[in-house]
Amino acid sequence: MNQKLPARRECYNIAARLLIYGCAAITVLLLVALIAYIFARGLGHVTWQLLSTQRSVLKGTIGILPNILFTLYTVFTALAVVLPLGIGAAIYLNEYASSRRLVRLIEGATETLTAIPSIIYGLVGMLFFCQKLGLQSSVLAGSLTLAVMILPTIMRTTQEALKTVPDSYREAAIGLGATKWYTIRTIVMPCTLDGIVGGAILAIGRIVGESAALLFTAGTGYVLVTNYLEALQTSGGTLSVMLYVYVSENGEFDIGFAIAAILMILVLVINLAARLAKKTLKRIG
Repeated sequence: MNQKLPARRECYNIAARLLIYGCAAITVLLLVALIAYIFARGLGHVTWQLLSTQRSVLKGTIGILPNILFTLYTVFTALAVVLPLGIGAAIYLNEYASSRRLVRLIEGATETLTAIPSIIYGLVGMLFFCQKLGLQSSVLAGSLTLAVMILPTIMRTTQEALKTVPDSYREAAIGLGATKWYTIRTIVMPCTLDGIVGGAILAIGRIVGESAALLFTAGTGYVLVTNYLEALQTSGGTLSVMLYVYVSENGEFDIGFAIAAILMILVLVINLAARLAKKTLKRIG
């Protein structure tokens, strides 16, 4: 039998519920208003010429096709580097590491790295990748810098996902004669796909939206390069970098809003592709 709460506590519950609903509504409204404003200001300036050509100072035309490609190159390269490293490190810390002190030390270090401003990563990336390793200002140097920057995010999200898998799964598999690696590969990892994909989506959002670190390492190039391997050695500005350039240096606010709208659509498409890949991997598994 449900016991009726005192009137004072009931008022507190109603007030807390209204406060929570109000905060959620304000958050959703701000997000919708921001997206609607960007689309309203930007979509009208998105033309086929803008999407399919490159910038020409001589002709006085503006095109962002090279920058779209550089953005995709950067996302693909950074993820190709950071996903194996981050997932592998998380598996070691959660499944193999025997020293709890070492695990706590590494976890504390990754949390500290997450809080470092991106411009610091850009400075270190410029000194190490561009100058020390001789990569110069290039997409590869920028991608490696971003890989270092988002590595803590991938590690932590994967590690937290691994912790949600019940130990009984591991014990049952080992009890049936499975090796530790076979258990991790066939039982534990499929259960963590949601966490891994979530971490990858967070990483993609940070890569696409990053500009400070890439200004130091990848540059602001806008020459069209369709060959992926050649593009890695080329200075290339991503969409977020060019948004900064067009707005802050050239005062082209219409182009800036157009690029912002394209960025939001690009992130949405990549996120949908990541979720589709997750469903495909689950079905195969």
